[in-house]
Amino acid sequence: MARRDPLANAPDLIRRIYSYVAYRVGDGPDAEDVTSEVFERALRYRRSYDPSRGEPLAWLIGIARRCIDDAVLRPRAGAGEQTDVTSTEDLEGEALERLTVAAAVDTLDERSRDLIALRYGADLSARQIGEILGLKTNAVEVALHRTLARLRPELESSRETRPPAQLPPGPPAEQSERASGWA
Repeated sequence: MARRDPLANAPDLIRRIYSYVAYRVGDGPDAEDVTSEVFERALRYRRSYDPSRGEPLAWLIGIARRCIDDAVLRPRAGAGEQTDVTSTEDLEGEALERLTVAAAVDTLDERSRDLIALRYGADLSARQIGEILGLKTNAVEVALHRTLARLRPELESSRETRPPAQLPPGPPAEQSERASGWA
């Protein structure tokens, strides 16, 4: 029987792992570095992948979790460096929205942050998250529901306290949350 290559669908895997990592460490160079480390390790240990233990994405998420732990422990090089970005898009509104969500997610415990990153960063289903964390699908769904219930008031209160000039254009808070996947 030929072994299945766990990195056969690399573009999709890279996108999903980067998204997961970005939820955990923030978007940008740090997430890029951790994602690179994940795939460097995956290439190095690709022969150790056992398809009977789960899908390649679950294997990579496990590697990513260890890389994130390692990244948190090591000092960040180049912290404070700023890049000059010019754009015609609403960067202020997008940045404010991302910072608001990031601040709300930071108020959660480690397990809840990981659930959010797995669900919305890596775009995994409750079943897939359950396989990675060793939980039943129903337990994951309940935990996600409770986590989102804890996030909702935090996000709503931050919308209410922002000055109106800085509110991003769009539908009311409830519809906006549904559209962004937070409902």
